[in-house]
Amino acid sequence: MIANHIHDALGQVDRIRELILERRRFRGYSGLARMLGGGVALVATLVLDRIDSLHTPLLQLAGWAAVLGAALLLNYGGLALWFFRRRAGSSALDELRPALEVVPALAIGAALSIALVLHGQFNLLFGAWMCLYGLAHMGYRHSLPQGIIGVGLFYQAAGLACLLIPGINFLNPWPMGLVFFAGESVGGWILRSGPDEESTESNETTEEETDHEASC
Repeated sequence: MIANHIHDALGQVDRIRELILERRRFRGYSGLARMLGGGVALVATLVLDRIDSLHTPLLQLAGWAAVLGAALLLNYGGLALWFFRRRAGSSALDELRPALEVVPALAIGAALSIALVLHGQFNLLFGAWMCLYGLAHMGYRHSLPQGIIGVGLFYQAAGLACLLIPGINFLNPWPMGLVFFAGESVGGWILRSGPDEESTESNETTEEETDHEASC
C-alpha cells in the first residue's frame, strides 16, 4: 500500500512538472516561417553557386546578408503578428522575453562577422555563424520543445567542423546552405508539431484537476 501511494505521488509530481513546463513554452515563433527560411537559404545557395559573376567574397557576403534579411523578416514578422494578436493580455510582454534573451548572442555574432570581414577571414564566417546560432538555441531550452536543443547542437557541431576542417571555402556556398536548410527545416517541423493554443487550454484544465488531486 505504501509503495502504491509513493508511486502515485511521484506520478503526480511528474505530471505537475510537465504541465508547468508546458505553460512556460514560448509560442511566438512560427514553424512554417522557419521552414521557409531554410528554403530561402537553399535557393540562395543554388544562385550563389551557379552565377559565376557572384563568385567574389563581397558578393557572396551580400547574398548571405540577403538571406539573413529574408529570414529575419519571416521569423520576426511572424513573431510580431503573434505579439499583436496577444497585446490585450497583460502577460504578453513577459511571454516575449525568450525571444529577447537571445539578442546578445546574435549581436555578438554580428560583431564577430564584421571583425572577420575587416580582417579578410571570409573562410571562417560559416563556422562562426553556425556555432553562434547553435549557441543561441541553448537559450530556448526551457521555453521551446526539447528537440530544438538537438537542432542547436547540430549547428554547433557543423560550425566546429567548418572551423577545423581544412579546405572550407567561403566561395563554396553548399556547406552553409545545406546546414541551414536542414537545421531550419527540422527546427520548423519541431515547432509545428508542438501543442497549439487549444491543447494549452485543455492542459490548464488538466492542471486544475491535478492540483485538486494533489490537495486530496
